[in-house]
Amino acid sequence: MKTLLLLLLPFLLLAAPDARLKISKDVDQRVSIAVINAGDPTVVSKKLHGIFVSDLKISGHFVPDKTYYSGSYDNTIPPAMRAKAYILKYDFGKSTSGAVLMVRLLKAANSKVVLEKKYAIPAVAKFPFIAHKATTDLNDALGYRSIAWINRYVVFARYTGRKQSEILLADYTFNYSKTVIRGGLNLFPQWGDPKQQGFYYTSYETGTPTIFHLNIYTGKREHIVSSPGMLICSDVSKNGHKLLLTMAPNFQPDIYEFDVASREAKRLTTFSGIDVNGKYSDNEHAITFVSDRIGRPNIYKKQIGSSAVSQLIFHGRKNNSCDTYGNKIVYSSKEGPAKFNIYLANSAGGSVRPLTSTGSNQFPRFAPDGDTVLYIKRAKGVNAIGYIGLKTNQAMLFPLGNRKIQSIDW
Repeated sequence: MKTLLLLLLPFLLLAAPDARLKISKDVDQRVSIAVINAGDPTVVSKKLHGIFVSDLKISGHFVPDKTYYSGSYDNTIPPAMRAKAYILKYDFGKSTSGAVLMVRLLKAANSKVVLEKKYAIPAVAKFPFIAHKATTDLNDALGYRSIAWINRYVVFARYTGRKQSEILLADYTFNYSKTVIRGGLNLFPQWGDPKQQGFYYTSYETGTPTIFHLNIYTGKREHIVSSPGMLICSDVSKNGHKLLLTMAPNFQPDIYEFDVASREAKRLTTFSGIDVNGKYSDNEHAITFVSDRIGRPNIYKKQIGSSAVSQLIFHGRKNNSCDTYGNKIVYSSKEGPAKFNIYLANSAGGSVRPLTSTGSNQFPRFAPDGDTVLYIKRAKGVNAIGYIGLKTNQAMLFPLGNRKIQSIDW
């Protein structure tokens, strides 16, 4: 039972209002930029300044000035900013139909307009997303590698009381969040499609674990499957037709592949111990999963339709959480009583790359482009959501709320 809890139960995180940003990047490879609020200095417009700075930092392409500046929306460049490469000016305001954001990107040396766009959003509370979209557009206009992942939702479950939880949507900075499921015990949300139109989750409202699918735009909830014991959706095929489930109908947790259309489940692992957290790999011809086949949790791989199982990770003694992207594997390894670090490995072999070095780091998840990793961090009493750019080595942390996070996906 202790091993099963180690494999499946999340680490419960407390409040941390003062998580710090951590940056690691060769400054000479990035361009300098200052951000100017050219509109009214409202609470929201000032928050937008910080969001723009965060977006520009995490891109790995810019060195943004953290100083809060205000000024006009015209092409005038303050003399003190001429040394910057670019100036981003923005004007945010509410409208009768929501909110409007205007942005203007200027070359600091000659005031040339590089990009000018206007964005509208019907819900003012979702203001972080128009900042993310504007940053994505200016990044693309300058020809840099895409950072479209910053426009995505994060979905997560958190506990609200004994046998009570809720599931929320948030932007990657957590400046926006909205509860979409509340009441009862609802856990393990997993996005069901690349466009993030809906997600799967496990509900315990009837006593028997049941997986539902919720469309976040229509609110439609669909019953998918119920099973006694344990029931978790850990991955979804690219076309959305199949799910990888951890099921324990006879109190024996194994990985199953579930066909959404036929509602049939095919058992993929048959080990007498614990097999959980299945992830598709090898273009969905194989699964990577966590098992205690050597007496402690580790990462394994199995071709679908084959009985052969191979151990993938030989670093670390207790590797209890993983995600995959192509041949890349990111996993969390226990290295002390309250210390977990995240590592990057390759299923084809080679060296293992550490991504964290301090604190307790859990729930690693790849972005859709495979170049950024999301995770939950606890260090020195501070709890935060973290992001690591695998190509840029850029890392950032954002504070979490004071409720315990159960699981997360994006």
